[in-house]
Amino acid sequence: MNHLTRRIAFPVAAAGTAVAAGNYPPWCKDSYKFRSLWCQSQPNKLKIALCQLDVGSDKTINLSKARESIEKAAKAGAQMVVLPECWNCPYGTKYFAEYAERVPGTGETPGSESPSVAMLADVAKKHGIFICGGSNPEKLDGKLYNAGVVVNDKGSVLCKYRKVHLFDIDIPGKMTFKESDVLTAGSESTVFDTPWGKMGVAICYDMRFPELAMLMRSQGAKMILYPGAFNTTTGPKHYELLARGRAVDNQCFVVACSPARLPGFEYQAWGHSTIVDPWGKVITTCEEKPCTLDAELDFSDVETFRSNVPISLQKRTDIYKLSPVN
Repeated sequence: MNHLTRRIAFPVAAAGTAVAAGNYPPWCKDSYKFRSLWCQSQPNKLKIALCQLDVGSDKTINLSKARESIEKAAKAGAQMVVLPECWNCPYGTKYFAEYAERVPGTGETPGSESPSVAMLADVAKKHGIFICGGSNPEKLDGKLYNAGVVVNDKGSVLCKYRKVHLFDIDIPGKMTFKESDVLTAGSESTVFDTPWGKMGVAICYDMRFPELAMLMRSQGAKMILYPGAFNTTTGPKHYELLARGRAVDNQCFVVACSPARLPGFEYQAWGHSTIVDPWGKVITTCEEKPCTLDAELDFSDVETFRSNVPISLQKRTDIYKLSPVN
């Protein structure tokens, strides 16, 4: 396994089949006919909810609000809930060390050093839902990361992911920010298995890098989740544009979940959490205030678009090629 690719095994609902979900035999991995038949053994429709949370300086309150929003979404029928970037603390380099926790890896049980993930695991198991836990500061071996987890309906950690591209920008007179002053970048793309098929996950600034999304699509992702906290300078210009671009580029659903805008803090989040379909159409979005978005996604739309416009089979690999670094 190369160090830029991480695949997390998960037993999907495919009784009676000899092939694990998404792990197509080499001889048929590019066969849309095979994929179409295979997808019939998986549930096509997913009810998803995005929690655009207001995040303050009190960590206990932040966790309580997150739990309340997740449980409300679950009771309304959500099968998967997505949280934003930095939901247990305000977004800012001066906060990361103070609020950082240990973030457990795949299959680990969160303990007292991981209260945020422990809450996610508890509520996921209680309601039988999947949770993409956005991101929070992680501390490990003297380093800080921007990291998150996906938790399954049994309360187990499916995967841990870290922000690969750190947010370092300087727009004179408008926005200057340098995550690399305190954070260390992640070094892996993350694709994980669910009953609905493979999904990819990356964090905020990662959405600006099409190569990472293309890599996740090549690893089988039918949806890419982007918890992120774009700001009021770049957000109005690029947030929806980038989400739609990644969706069309990779013929997949894109889910972008932001924190709400909270006056009084140096960093002002753009908000406007958004879900985009494989054709680049915005399914649902919102403004900057706290809210929960919900939608039902039909993954047969992904297979239909990829079959009708089969760009993955038309790539000129004699001219260009995207591959993970060994």
